[in-house]
Amino acid sequence: MNAPTNLQQKMDAAGGAVEMLRNNKLGTYIYPVVPSEFTNFRREVRAWRQTAVLFDQSHHMDNLILKGSGALKLLSDTMINSPENFPVNMAKQIVPVASNGGVIGDGILFHEADEEYVYVGRSPVANWLRYHAEKGGYDVDIEVDRRSNSRPYGNAVSRKYWRLQIQGPAAWDIIEKVNGGPVDKVKFFHMGHMNVGGIQVRTLRHGMAGAPGLEIWGPYADAEKIRTTILEQGAEFGIEPVGSRAYSSNTLESGWIPSPLPAVYSSEAERGFREWTGPAEYESINALAGSFASADIEDYYTTPWELGYGSFVKFDHDFIGRDALEKIDPTTQRKKVTLAWNSDDVTTKIFGSYFTPEEADGAQFFDLPNANYGSSNFDSIVDAGGTQVGVSMFTGYSANERRALSLATVAPDVEVGTELTLLWGEKPNTEKTTVQPHTQVEIRVVVSPVPYSEVARTEYHGGWRTAAK
Repeated sequence: MNAPTNLQQKMDAAGGAVEMLRNNKLGTYIYPVVPSEFTNFRREVRAWRQTAVLFDQSHHMDNLILKGSGALKLLSDTMINSPENFPVNMAKQIVPVASNGGVIGDGILFHEADEEYVYVGRSPVANWLRYHAEKGGYDVDIEVDRRSNSRPYGNAVSRKYWRLQIQGPAAWDIIEKVNGGPVDKVKFFHMGHMNVGGIQVRTLRHGMAGAPGLEIWGPYADAEKIRTTILEQGAEFGIEPVGSRAYSSNTLESGWIPSPLPAVYSSEAERGFREWTGPAEYESINALAGSFASADIEDYYTTPWELGYGSFVKFDHDFIGRDALEKIDPTTQRKKVTLAWNSDDVTTKIFGSYFTPEEADGAQFFDLPNANYGSSNFDSIVDAGGTQVGVSMFTGYSANERRALSLATVAPDVEVGTELTLLWGEKPNTEKTTVQPHTQVEIRVVVSPVPYSEVARTEYHGGWRTAAK
């Protein structure tokens, strides 16, 4: 039998999307190139609350450069939010959905110049834009700058841009020292400039760690000089470089669910995309994980309201999936929450099982600080009566909160403060290389606000990483 040459063929050979995804042997998700730790992940995590940090985002995201008179039309046709009021030197979040209304993913669009946009984010949205640009006949040229190789093995790594963020309570003191004077505090998600070591770089007003800061970027050749200058100038303010191990846990505090399953595996309208998508693309090798196990792939899809993007949906333009979204009553949709895991259950049922030699199988491994063992994670959540009321989608440990947390979507009538039960581990154990023989365990969790961090809840711009509206 010939090897599959596209996603559709790979699904068919596996017996369906669920079987393919739950048994994909992708391995642990890697944030490439950036060292795992510069000091230790606990110290680095605490720094974004106490002093300041330098996030290096140069390597784990795709850059997609779109140029031409048809670029905005392509974006308008694929984004749920309005294409209006999007001038040069502004950024917007882009959230495409499939024809069925299920979310593809999300990312940031930078309007860098007339008829020139840059998408920065995970591969599903980049692939979606590439496909529709190619098949839709848009007057747009696209340059693809893929994320860095997860395992470079010493080979040279190069990107189009370096991309950093300076965040934390002391961020603005560091920014102005590095710049050599005051920096204009432009509005949230607006762009400007600053100087770093004699080099002018572009800036985006952002607040990823819950305090005001800037995202900055420029040509990759300048990366080392920029990074070194910022760390040297920021030393007196306690700036810490953040390694790849700590990086992902900031989302637990800030409330962004980073890896929903792209809703492309079922609808006939997406067959062309599946036949276009190669067998080694994200959608083909993505690993589905968790105790929630349905044979229907559409049970893993999410709507914009479930992920907190309900306020983005604007029916002032035509876009793929509009008809499906118009049929949805937002009040019936699950809502995004944080789940605070019971510390006694985590300590006894999960970690305690790793140090009990007489037990054949312990709990599924809970790594620190990122406990996810798939690319798209779905753990079942039930109420006191045993009824499933939601799914947990991103799990880990916050060194600031000193507890296990997860981001989840739950039924709209589930209130903050409610105790639920989360089922940790898979049954039956799948073929993923991140899964060892284990026993499922029940963990008590308390429904909590999103973002979990009080700073993030009070400081973030409305609609950005906030609860569903």
